[in-house]
Amino acid sequence: MVDALIRFVREQYRTEGFIPLHAPVFCGREREYVNDTIDSTFVSSVGAYVDRFERDMAAYTGSPRAVATVNGTAALHAALLLAGVKQGELVITQPLTFVATCNAIAYIGAQPLFIDVDRNTLGLSAIAMREWLSEHAQISDDGLCRTKSDGIIIRACVPMHTFGHPADLDGLVAVCSEWNISMVEDAAESLGSFYHGRHTGTFGLMGTLSFNGNKVMTTGGGGMILADEKFGAHAKHLTTTAKKTHPYEFVHDELGFNYRMPNLNAALGCAQLESLEEFIKAKRVLADRYAEYLKGGELQFVSEPDGCRSNYWLNAVICENQKQRDILLSATNEQGVMTRPIWALMTRLPMYAACRKGNISNSQWLEERVVNLPSSVLPEFLE
Repeated sequence: MVDALIRFVREQYRTEGFIPLHAPVFCGREREYVNDTIDSTFVSSVGAYVDRFERDMAAYTGSPRAVATVNGTAALHAALLLAGVKQGELVITQPLTFVATCNAIAYIGAQPLFIDVDRNTLGLSAIAMREWLSEHAQISDDGLCRTKSDGIIIRACVPMHTFGHPADLDGLVAVCSEWNISMVEDAAESLGSFYHGRHTGTFGLMGTLSFNGNKVMTTGGGGMILADEKFGAHAKHLTTTAKKTHPYEFVHDELGFNYRMPNLNAALGCAQLESLEEFIKAKRVLADRYAEYLKGGELQFVSEPDGCRSNYWLNAVICENQKQRDILLSATNEQGVMTRPIWALMTRLPMYAACRKGNISNSQWLEERVVNLPSSVLPEFLE
């Protein structure tokens, strides 16, 4: 089974050499735009490409406002602060995620509260969230959601759209509304993914994106906050050291952060965004080929949820058990085809091991079985 899969992957990428998990593609005006920033001398955080990138990303996602940041973790940290998360409070998220999701919560001095995922989306489960809240939480006289046992505020909820597959947003929005919890979407992996025709990251109070080098499009390093005009204006202020406009004085009116995206990175992003739909088209073709090849076999391909368009950032399969997973990982990597397991659960990491959690059996089941397959844009789309 493994040897046949390796042959199939090599046929797609037309090479007997090393095949990475996900490589960036530069096939448009990247060099032109980056050279333009160098010629202009505006290579840092002030420049025309930053403004353009924010406008273009707002238009693409349908968000009223988009604010560029130095990376996706910084975007999420700032968004959580803007959502009112404070030290000592709880933020609901999933244990099956990349560590940055939880780190952004911990930077504030808040703690993650881990709720299980749905197997079909790999994202935060609205059903599990409602069950945990019904048993362990209550709305207090001040209108806040608090734990029954010790009155700790549950301020926010951060679902993460795993591998680009949208979580159950209708369900999560309903639960958050019912329990007076603010939702901030970690859409770092889901640029170009739509839930019932609406872009991920636009359902909550705010959403955040990442443009790391391994994402569907890249700015080298970078992130974005998606928000309405009010939160967007505050996000821009907060991430530019909270500096008030003045002809020459340095006036800062709150604790701010130097989270600005440099103009060089934004220039790269503007060019990449022009090719984004072609990238996604190519990745969806590859996903269809994987799904067809794997149909009826031992490995279950992870497909987009009903009613959604996934960017298929990383293609994933579910193995029958951990033994099969380990055999697949070992054989593919030994033969130069890069594959990776899903992340270790956050509850296993020392800094989050003592955090509160619900029943996370789906997360544990998936942790033992999920493997990512090579997912770069196919070479035929670059010819």
